[in-house]
Formats: sequence, structure tokens, C-alpha cells
Amino acid sequence: MDWYVTPETATIAPLLVAFDAAAREGHITRAADLLDVPQSSVSRRIRALEKAVGVALFQQSGRGVVLTTAGRELHERTRHLVRELDGAITTVREHADPDHGVVRFGFPLTLGPVSIPSLLAEFHRLAPGVRLHLVQAHGEALAEMVRDGRLDLAVIIPPPEDLPVTVLAQQRLLLHLPSSHRLAGRARLDLRDLADDHFIANPPDYHIRRELESVCAEAGFEPYIAFEISEFETIRALVAQGLGVALLPRSETPVPGIVTVPVVGIANRTIGLTTGTRTPSPAVARLHAHIAGHAARFDDRRLDS
Repeated sequence: MDWYVTPETATIAPLLVAFDAAAREGHITRAADLLDVPQSSVSRRIRALEKAVGVALFQQSGRGVVLTTAGRELHERTRHLVRELDGAITTVREHADPDHGVVRFGFPLTLGPVSIPSLLAEFHRLAPGVRLHLVQAHGEALAEMVRDGRLDLAVIIPPPEDLPVTVLAQQRLLLHLPSSHRLAGRARLDLRDLADDHFIANPPDYHIRRELESVCAEAGFEPYIAFEISEFETIRALVAQGLGVALLPRSETPVPGIVTVPVVGIANRTIGLTTGTRTPSPAVARLHAHIAGHAARFDDRRLDS
């Protein structure tokens, strides 16, 4: 008889979901809540897994748990297996009923107020049986979630080069100034005129922050970042208070006290609809087609009219 799996693997496989949940949550109770099972069940499965592999996988850390060295190695080698299994089961179920299913969809922080919610509302009216699990994050985080299967589909700005992408539109980056700023009346700005200004910016891992630092370097100076925060509407509120200037996409809703001005030398960013490498379920394909069919919604030139 050909080899299939070892007895240890046959024992361990049913326990990996509890192990993965505890590893991701860093807390047994939260893992139990995530799996909708009693805490004692998660603890029992983890103890059984530790007995099967012969090593401790977790250690206490305050009120939570952290992986041991052996636990980190096991999780690194098995975390994708749990996702693959869950994805396979979900896909099989969804293909059996194309009018239902779940789509895990991500979108960027800059498109939250109007574009994405209106598209999702229309999609829900067309496909009320499809459930949407939504994630809003910055581009690098969204791309990583698509790569490892946590998201089926995401709008990413700019899209990653290693994943399938449908280009939707271009997004302009504009300098946001307080309406009282000395340069607020300009039709176009050169960043060299702002070398002495205070900037309000996203954290360094955001694409817009890297773009800001790059174009400022080309203009011959390093921007002074007076405030650093991830939330775009808070950045705009700080600009309106006169606390600095910011390089951002135009807001989808009016922001009193702010003037936006194009900047010399800053290219538009591509808005892309990104998918993973697996064959999409009918529900995922349906949402993809809906968003791609309304790509004009993402063209921020419409806000000039």
C-alpha cells in the first residue's frame, strides 16, 4: 500500500485550527470566541497538539499567550494550510450556490466615504444573498492579505506588480493647504516653495509618505514631519487647523478650511482591482465585474465639475 500520512499527522490535522486561532489572536479566550467554541475546547486541543508533537507550543505572557520557538516554526509551516483548507471548502460551497457565498473584500483608506460604499450598496441590491466581509487598510497591508488568501479581492492604490490587476482609474495627489496659507491662491505649486513648511503625513510604510519623501528629495529638501498619523480625515482636520500642509488624494467629501493645489512633478497613482491567483468563486467574480463596470466612479476629475 502506498504511503499516505503518518499517524502523527492524522492526529495533528484536526487540531491545527485551534492552534492557528490561538497563534493569531495571542489569547485563548479570543481564539475560542473566534471559533465559537468553549475556551476549554481550545485549551484541550492545544494540549493534545503539544502532546502529539512532543514540545510546548505556547507560553504565558500576561493574560495572553505567545508562541515558543517551536510554536513559531510550526505556525510558519502550517498557517497557510488552514487558509487553503478553509478556502477550498468555501469555494466548493459557493460554486454549488452561485447566488450566495462570502466575498472577503478590501479597499483603501482614501476611498471609504463615497465611492466604495455606494458601489457595495448597489451590489447588495443586485446580489442580496452574497455576504461581504470588509477590510479597510493601506495598500501594503491589503496586498499582503490578498497574497495569503485572507482577502479574495481588493482595490489597491497603487496595485502590486505580482498579482492580477484590473486598472480602474488614476488618482491625483494634491497638496492640501489651510485656506489662510500664503500659497493657497496658487494654481500650481513647486515643492521647493514649501521647504520651510511643517508637513502632516502618514507613517513611513504608506505609499503616499514614500512619495512625499521622494518628491521632496528631488526638490532638494527633507520634509519636516510635524505630525504623523494614519487616518486621512484627521490629517485633513489638522491641516484645516493650520498645523501644517499635507500631500493627499482629494477628499470625496467637502472639507472646510482647506485648499487643494496640484504639485509640479507628482505623477498620478493607479487605482487597481487586485485578485489572488486562485480561480475566483462566482460570487467573487460577480463583485469583480460590478466594480470594474463602474470604474469611472474612481476618476476624481469628476469632483472638479
